[in-house]
Amino acid sequence: MRLLKLKLHWQILIALVVAVMLGLYLPASVRYVSWMGDIFLRGLKMVIVPLIFASIVSGVTSIGSGRSLGRIGLKTISYYIFTSTLAILTGLILVNLIRPGVDVHLGFSEEISQLPVGSGKINDLLIRMIPENIIDSMARGDILPVIFFAVVFGFFVSQVNDQYRQPLTNFFDGLFEVMMRVTMFIIRFTPLGILGIVTREVVRNADKLADIAGSMAIYMLTVIIGLAIHAAITLPLILRFVGKANPAKHFKNMATPLLTAFSTVSSSATLPLTMEAVEHKSGVSNKITSFTLPLGATINMDGTALYECVAAIFIAQVYGIELTFVQQAIIVVTALLASIGAAGIPMAGLVMITVVLTAANLPLEGVGLIIAVDLILDMMRTTVNVWSDSCGAVTIAKSEGEATLV
Repeated sequence: MRLLKLKLHWQILIALVVAVMLGLYLPASVRYVSWMGDIFLRGLKMVIVPLIFASIVSGVTSIGSGRSLGRIGLKTISYYIFTSTLAILTGLILVNLIRPGVDVHLGFSEEISQLPVGSGKINDLLIRMIPENIIDSMARGDILPVIFFAVVFGFFVSQVNDQYRQPLTNFFDGLFEVMMRVTMFIIRFTPLGILGIVTREVVRNADKLADIAGSMAIYMLTVIIGLAIHAAITLPLILRFVGKANPAKHFKNMATPLLTAFSTVSSSATLPLTMEAVEHKSGVSNKITSFTLPLGATINMDGTALYECVAAIFIAQVYGIELTFVQQAIIVVTALLASIGAAGIPMAGLVMITVVLTAANLPLEGVGLIIAVDLILDMMRTTVNVWSDSCGAVTIAKSEGEATLV
């Protein structure tokens, strides 16, 4: 009973510790707890598409005129590109200073057949945004076309006569509120879901712990330092001096979504929790959260962008390839574009790293070198992705003159 009275983020933290202990010392227990993780993830995925569609339509209609939408949209996109570029440059500097791949002879590699289907080529990004069939896109969970259609639909809802606009606005506002209620119900079971997810992953990757502690340690440390600098220095500075907000207070408000992002390795699955925390704890208005956060979960991947840059140059160093300034510039630009096209799902960064390697003429086989240690890095970069999204929502809200709670 006392455990039930703890705040949700403490329950999640306890679930993480218990899951690691079970995975390491009682691996047979995975059969009894893994189903909770499956049900939890299915519940979150169930609400993603209707929540995103309803929230964006509701947000766009509440923004009002096309001029206001254009202003907020420009601020949002500018923030996402700016922070992703800063993250990539941080990774670029660190990987060239530390040089983790120089004189490293790795005695292991893995096949890359286990990678999920990619997000497509970068030059197809704009084409993929426009759905041929929005129902089909929703059924497949293809978020980018859903966001595009929701923005267009919401904009034209605000342009029709009052007799049509008001019922539609009320409907989508009501739908959004219902979806948030459903989401909050699912959130109650987050600790149980994370117990199942993490236990299974620890059991699955237990035999790779020696590799993680061995040859790849410096590479991992380089990525982790870069993520830490971006999350603990760059984003708080932007939040403090651009957004005029309190980074420490906002971080405390984001404890539950960040722990969930770390555990589920999915910014999309964490989106409902992020929206709830930013709106109800940090005090950002619904019109800002419902527009910036779904968009950010799809195109703002600071942690992924940093990881892709470090991983590509690390692979070049392992293979003894000296990269020119132009090649490194190509990696920076491609990492930025690839992070925009990456899906908010586990291992999406590994999929998109192949795009970066191809653009810089680096061996694709190098992906097999980094698979063994990708899980922990994926957990960390996903957490940074979600943290950046939330900081963006607060910063944009402040720029619009909102009085937030941070």
